[in-house]
Amino acid sequence: MPDVTREMVLEKLRNVRGPDMESNIVDLGLVSDVFISDGKAYFSITVPADRAKELEPMRAAAERVVREIPGVKAAMVALTADRKAAPQSAPVQRPAPASGQPHGQRPAGAAKTGIPGVGAIIAVASGKGGVGKSTTSVNLALALQANGLKVGLLDADIYGPSMPRLLKISGRPQQIEGRLIRPMENYGLKVMSMGFLVDEEVAMIWRGPMIQSALLQMLREVAWGELDVLVVDMPPGTGDAQLTMAQQVPLAGAVIVSTPQDLALVDARKGLTMFRKVEVPVLGIVENMSYFVAPDTGTRYDIFGHGGAKKEAERIGVPFLGEVPLTMGIRETSDAGTPLVVSEPEGEVARIYREIAARVWEQVAAARQDKSRVMPNIVFE
Repeated sequence: MPDVTREMVLEKLRNVRGPDMESNIVDLGLVSDVFISDGKAYFSITVPADRAKELEPMRAAAERVVREIPGVKAAMVALTADRKAAPQSAPVQRPAPASGQPHGQRPAGAAKTGIPGVGAIIAVASGKGGVGKSTTSVNLALALQANGLKVGLLDADIYGPSMPRLLKISGRPQQIEGRLIRPMENYGLKVMSMGFLVDEEVAMIWRGPMIQSALLQMLREVAWGELDVLVVDMPPGTGDAQLTMAQQVPLAGAVIVSTPQDLALVDARKGLTMFRKVEVPVLGIVENMSYFVAPDTGTRYDIFGHGGAKKEAERIGVPFLGEVPLTMGIRETSDAGTPLVVSEPEGEVARIYREIAARVWEQVAAARQDKSRVMPNIVFE
């Protein structure tokens, strides 16, 4: 059986009519870059934002014709609402916005769509890479579970997914009824990651709309079941994934991870500022790699300085959640896929993570009591 190619997919998609019902979606330029891995095809179709629901049958038709190609095991197709796209489609008469509300904005106080069965969603973020955010995310999730909660974990880093290795999970998730995917699982955590869908060495060369579509599909088209909390390991920085989460997902709050040195804190401030601008509560700051204790002598070394994250938390008025030391054990168990919270549950580092988890959950409970918060209005131009 020949390998599935991008050209084969595009040729099939020429059988799908566009919004104008005259040309096809390929010739109209509505199809994103087509990505193929392990017999699965991934792409998005760009449509006017106000016609997304109306054009769902078009998306379903595109998925159907691609799945008919010999060798295609599955197709992940998303509609991307781009205000500047699809100029060829027929113009749509839009009603005048009420009370001067600009077109395309979310009305003040409008509710965001949650995930059925999921009580709270927590984003774990950092201003830059290399500060141990993913290691913190997985141990935080396991610590929340150790504290008695039902927990899921979403790896939102499309370009550099870490959870398959950190949790020693291999294989592919299975599709169940409808479009739902059954999450992978280990150590009692339900987990979803792009790393389960593509090979580890495959480079994801995707633009913003595809990242947004994939992230929302991994959030809403996964059978998470009943969870107290879903921890989302965000990619570093303040890009498309973070803005998508802030705009479309009712986040209970964000945890910021930083190392103590000034260079990392400069970038952490950017993440803090972004979440505050979009009115997502900052649940607190974790100082990772806070200090190192030599295993042979017991001497403590502040390799990256010490206390910088705590001072920053005090300066801007957010909780300081705790200090996680730099240890060989964290590195070794992370590489082995046996995080310390489960491999050494009675150890000092596991205790620190459980305390951080307890403080995070206290902040979530406090945020839930604040009924006066108004959801942000975010418009992408």
